[in-house]
Amino acid sequence: MADPATYRPAPGEIPTSPGVYRFRDEHGRVIYVGKAKSLRPRLSSYFQDLANLHPRTQRMVTTAASVEWTVVGTEVEALALEYSWIKQFDPRFNVKYRDDKSYPFLAVTMGEEFPRAQVMRGAKRPGTRYFGPYGHAWAIRETLDLLLRVFPVRTCSAGVFKRAGQTGRPCLLGYIDKCSAPCVGRVTPQEHKQLAQDFCDFMAGDTQRFVRRLEKRMQEAAENMEYEQAARLRDDIQALQRALEKNAVVLGDATDADVFALVGDELEAAVQVFHVRGGRIRGQRGWVVEKVEDVTDAELVEHLLQQVYGGEGGETGVPREVLVPVLPPDPQQVTAWLAGLRGTRVELRVPQRGDKRELAETVRKNAEHALALHRTRRAGDLTTRSQALREIQEALDLETAPLRIECYDVSHTQGTYQSASMVVFEDGLPRKGEYRSFSIRGPEGDGARDDTAAMYEVITRRFRRYLSDRARTGELDVDPAGDEEGALRSGEVAADAPAERQRFAYPPNLVVVDGGPPQVAAARRALDDLGITDVALCGLAKRLEEVWVPGEDYPVILQRSSEGLYLLQRVRDEAHRFAINQHRKRRSKGMTASALDDVPGLGPARRKALLAHFGSVKRLRAASVEEIASVRGMGVRTAEAVLAALHGASNGASDEGTNGVEDAVGAVAESVAREMSPTAPGRGGADPVSTATEGSEGQVPDEAARARHDAAPDAAPDADTDAAGPARGDEAGMLGA
Repeated sequence: MADPATYRPAPGEIPTSPGVYRFRDEHGRVIYVGKAKSLRPRLSSYFQDLANLHPRTQRMVTTAASVEWTVVGTEVEALALEYSWIKQFDPRFNVKYRDDKSYPFLAVTMGEEFPRAQVMRGAKRPGTRYFGPYGHAWAIRETLDLLLRVFPVRTCSAGVFKRAGQTGRPCLLGYIDKCSAPCVGRVTPQEHKQLAQDFCDFMAGDTQRFVRRLEKRMQEAAENMEYEQAARLRDDIQALQRALEKNAVVLGDATDADVFALVGDELEAAVQVFHVRGGRIRGQRGWVVEKVEDVTDAELVEHLLQQVYGGEGGETGVPREVLVPVLPPDPQQVTAWLAGLRGTRVELRVPQRGDKRELAETVRKNAEHALALHRTRRAGDLTTRSQALREIQEALDLETAPLRIECYDVSHTQGTYQSASMVVFEDGLPRKGEYRSFSIRGPEGDGARDDTAAMYEVITRRFRRYLSDRARTGELDVDPAGDEEGALRSGEVAADAPAERQRFAYPPNLVVVDGGPPQVAAARRALDDLGITDVALCGLAKRLEEVWVPGEDYPVILQRSSEGLYLLQRVRDEAHRFAINQHRKRRSKGMTASALDDVPGLGPARRKALLAHFGSVKRLRAASVEEIASVRGMGVRTAEAVLAALHGASNGASDEGTNGVEDAVGAVAESVAREMSPTAPGRGGADPVSTATEGSEGQVPDEAARARHDAAPDAAPDADTDAAGPARGDEAGMLGA
């Protein structure tokens, strides 16, 4: 625990201008980001008597080792910079809004040549329009099924679309008129993209235009006595109306607004938002936040608006009205920031009466229900995690609770495709963004001799990278006075200062290895060789779930029902799962080979382009140089090299096959003659036919060799060829999790 007085800047050094500040811990990691109209009084408030600070603020200032600030021109700039720093550094003491569930969106991939409508979750992709979020995926599919009658856009995957184009037959949706079948050329790419654009316009709220258009066409068909066509148009209109009925009108037709509600207590809060477009509720979303800092409801609303509308303007865009339960501390600056994102005026206010007040009350009831459900699901979860960390601390005799745990495991198949994993748990929860995997090299580049050597290599590479990052960033072990060069110092930094180093550089409080005393000893030896003595180490053996500590003859036994053992098991099992997945990926990649792999100058991208264009190696071999050269990225020389390599391999197989047939025919004739002679050997003797056949194994006629090669263009590589495994990557040998 640090004393805030050791890094407190002199009062005269802190400016009185608006700006953004950040606290760092002893490892240089940003732990809190804030903004202020005037930096001097705000920062000075953190360095008063600890007894006067809120408990969460006390914990933050005693964890920090330095404070930095950046002066900006206006408070709007401070708001934008604060959001970007929070997004970049993910500080542990800042409020974090986390979705109370993974919400699905209706997405239309307008960036593709043939846009596709589908259900999507997770990160948003450029060039894709999103509608929602929806409470359930089935709600999206029901709406989409209704609208495909009127807007028959593509909904199939890339594989189905490509297969239909190759066969010349559309899928079932194409036959029942729920897809315009651009895969077989029923509509042009431009016509299909216009269909997708009309679909997006309808989903965005421009509904009456399409209803009126269909009604007009229905009347014209009826006047022309085309009653079947009129009936189909009537059904289309009813489908649109049923889709509209799913979104009841709650406000005026021209109302575009986001309605927020907030319900919580001292520890956590639940937030709900209804997205109203064209007077109809187009989506709903919820978050649950743990109050890790001392904040008011007004400050929570400000952080919420930053997250919802920050980045690229938010997932649903900034509407004309933003209705909140309480105004943020500085509503004028927030309104100016929102108007800058939208490009036009935005009204930020608290609804007082009428329909908007009633809708806000409905949103608040949804937030209350979400908070109650969250408490039911996670009752005692925080207490359970704290108890687990405390039990591990006591069992391993650690000075502090292991807030960051790293676990390592090795996976291979009889020594081949050796892979290792590193998983990270912080505060008892997995941090999947910090997972890493390793390709085991070994001293000769062909893998480690056993699991202990592999574990030694992994631990060495991980902590060697940590030491090199510390040396590169100038981080040194300094005394509390911080007089030595490279110490963390408080002061002003530029807004565009270099980004924080990768989180891989941060040391764990506890290293767990999957295994018993041999694996633990190998990991301990690796840490000792690097001079690292401040990281605790243990191993968890599978059979009896024993916890092994370096240098001890007997294991530490945790009760089967203890939360500490359960957490260690979760960490170990997660490392095991991640290692197996990485090993399977390497093995799958290494066991897949193609006749095009050995063509000089032909890389993976052009191999993929050739196979996508021709469909198979057989068709590629039958193509001409000009046809191959017409493929994007190919030239005449490379095309000639491809054909030479393919025909060379085929001719070699043909020659071998011809010689093999002649040898086999001669051997069979000789064996038949011997059997007909009186001196033919008995059944117990050697069989010349069998010997001759075994000697000519794999030698087949020319046409058979070609057929076999064409039918199976991919074959497993030789063991010697694959010994080095796939490309190794950088010095740390890590692949992103």
